[in-house]
Amino acid sequence: MNLLSITLLAGAMFLLAVTPGPGVLATVARALASGFRPAAMVVAGIVIGDLVFLLLAIFGLGALAAVLGDLFIIVKYLGAAYLVWLGLRLWTAGPAADDGATVNDQRAAGDLLSGLLITLANPKVILFYLGLLPTFVDLAHLTAVDILVTALVVSTVLGGTLLGYALAASRARRLLRSERAARVMNRTAGTAMLAAGTTLALKS
Repeated sequence: MNLLSITLLAGAMFLLAVTPGPGVLATVARALASGFRPAAMVVAGIVIGDLVFLLLAIFGLGALAAVLGDLFIIVKYLGAAYLVWLGLRLWTAGPAADDGATVNDQRAAGDLLSGLLITLANPKVILFYLGLLPTFVDLAHLTAVDILVTALVVSTVLGGTLLGYALAASRARRLLRSERAARVMNRTAGTAMLAAGTTLALKS
């Protein structure tokens, strides 16, 4: 890979990450509801899912992904249902613990899983890695170093962009600390999570 390829890939990843979609909505919703750390776990799950598709594309498993098309559809609806369930929970939740509180391991695992499902079930991500990525990277001639650099670019640009959303949303949350404001934040976050689930379900 040369510098031009890396730059083009980074630019494409930034556009993919910054465009509002299920990943951005879920990240912002989690940050509004519970703060930066839980949202960062959602982002980690999203990045892991992207790396899975990156490896599928690099190792020529696009045909396998096509064969497993029905499985991806199942994952899509499971992911959408999970996000809707989280949205409904946020609507009825009380004020969340402060962002400095210790994150419960089970809840952290749930946040990680939701991020992973969002990516694995998102047709836009599947299209990018199995269809558009080869226009930026020569997948047939990647060395081990090229693969590492590509994974680093994907993780850094995608993770950094989404963490920026999470940070902005968590700071907005901290400005409103009253119980009434917390209830409004939870319902706003719940609405965003419901929108993320609905968007994921309706994407073709």
